Amino acid sequence: MIAFVIAVFALAGLIKGTIGLGLPAVSMGLLTIFMSPFQAATLLIVPSLLTNFWQLFAEGHVLQLIRRFWLLLTGIIIGSVWSIFPTLGHAEFHSEALLGGMLALYGLYGLYARTMPDLSRHETWLSPMMGYLGGALTVATGVIVIPVMPYLQTLHLKRDDLVQALGLVFTTSTVCLAIFLHQNPVEDIPTDYTMSAIALLPALIGMWFGKKIRYRISEQKFRTVFFIGLMVLGSYMMLHQFGWI
Repeated sequence: MIAFVIAVFALAGLIKGTIGLGLPAVSMGLLTIFMSPFQAATLLIVPSLLTNFWQLFAEGHVLQLIRRFWLLLTGIIIGSVWSIFPTLGHAEFHSEALLGGMLALYGLYGLYARTMPDLSRHETWLSPMMGYLGGALTVATGVIVIPVMPYLQTLHLKRDDLVQALGLVFTTSTVCLAIFLHQNPVEDIPTDYTMSAIALLPALIGMWFGKKIRYRISEQKFRTVFFIGLMVLGSYMMLHQFGWI
């Protein structure tokens, strides 16, 4: 199991280092093939939190971002506390299927999203709504992807601002997820922070190699393969959850 976890986070880190995203989605998608979503989410905490923390503070201007996106962050916190979805750990809830659907949508979005409409003039009322849905889905699936990531891209931020905004959102959601997992333990599934810490090193090594790869291959080709892979993985998870394959 340790070797499997190391391999998963090395691959997820490689992808994040190459295209700047994908560590939580890839990790959760692969880990849940062999373990429960709740257990997979506990392993994600340390590597996700520290890599996103680094992404957030790499460029500075953190307070400026918080002042702009405090409504979005507030929505994430509220959604993680009062989710409209059944949360991780509910035995009768098909969280694997929901996560698979999220990954498939993420892959579809990544393949076909080219130019996004400019919704920045509606930011005041859209931010808390998008944040709430993102927080609610975080404690339901362990991943904050839809709708927060596409929403941030509709604000047409500069490249560095977008990377930092994603780091801010991912850090906030990971903290909320960690608090949720700690306050809602599942019997017979202990929170394994030791294994989560072990996963950090391969994730960082993968990110380092990913940055090397970024300069050697076409990012667009890699993104295409990555998002197709997410669609296939997500579709498999949905079909497997319902016993169709």
